[in-house]
Amino acid sequence: MSVKSRKIVDVLNGKTISPPPLWLMRQAGRYLPEYRATRAAAGSFLDLCYSPELATEVTLQPIRRYGFDAAILFSDILVIPDALDRNVRFEEGHGPRLDPIDTDGIFALKSDGVQQHLTPVIEAVSRIRHALPEETALLGFCGAPWTVATYMIAGHGTPDQAPARLFAYREPKAFARLLDLLADLSADYLVAQIDAGADAVQIFDSWAGVLGEKEFADHAIRPVRRIIQSVKARRPQAKVIAFAKGAGLLLKTYRQQTGADAIGLDWSVPLSFAAELQKEGPVQGNLDPMRVVAGGNALDEGIDAILQALGNGPLIFNLGHGITPQADPENVTRLVARVRGDVR
Repeated sequence: MSVKSRKIVDVLNGKTISPPPLWLMRQAGRYLPEYRATRAAAGSFLDLCYSPELATEVTLQPIRRYGFDAAILFSDILVIPDALDRNVRFEEGHGPRLDPIDTDGIFALKSDGVQQHLTPVIEAVSRIRHALPEETALLGFCGAPWTVATYMIAGHGTPDQAPARLFAYREPKAFARLLDLLADLSADYLVAQIDAGADAVQIFDSWAGVLGEKEFADHAIRPVRRIIQSVKARRPQAKVIAFAKGAGLLLKTYRQQTGADAIGLDWSVPLSFAAELQKEGPVQGNLDPMRVVAGGNALDEGIDAILQALGNGPLIFNLGHGITPQADPENVTRLVARVRGDVR
């Protein structure tokens, strides 16, 4: 069976498929009991990310359970700053922590050895592709430079990423250098994932929504375009999904300005606007993750509205952000069945 038979790849090439293929962001995660068991056995979260065997196992768990049309590599967007020796750690109840970086630290960053540090992740990609059903696509990913930089500047997540926004205003040259470095390292990382067997890759810009119009152009569009141009220059067949959460109306030209093959939509994007964006090419999304927690009519109505609005064009069905730990696995079973028309 050829790669062309993988439905998500077909959609990324502009084809309309009914019912649409689906996968869910964070589909391998804490809502699944089998994931929690593997996570407990792994030690630290980063140990789980850097173990090819365990990363493969958790990537495959939702495929075994639900038969999604794509698996996405289990890893984290902060493995690149970790490879840059920024002392990344994950604290229970607090999320990621890093050593905050300043201007001197940015100009002192050394990229030597970064890709070697990420070798276990690339090995996991190869293992996952070998273990997946032939018809199941494999997605690689990285964090967008803006989002990764926000964690590097503040040393942790913040509600509106004010530390990174302020730093970018005060130290524009240093900030631009950081974004460029992250873009170049991310492009190398994505090429390695593609070479190891990923059918497509997604760039996650989870904090794009805090940026103003000019800042979005400078900090979100420019570095993502740099990544995509670099990847496609080396691997012309590569397919890239770009997900800029909270970007709203700025998505109108995002695909064209970044060169992305498809754009991911968060749940706040109106379906009428999503349909306009779909006229320019494939879209992915955009069910509110809280509907998966709620279940019942809320889940069914949300699914049906997306299928009605976007089902007649190139669509990859997904959530508008990652599935939450509170989600009932049985609600995901119903979601898959309803998208595929197995239950009404």
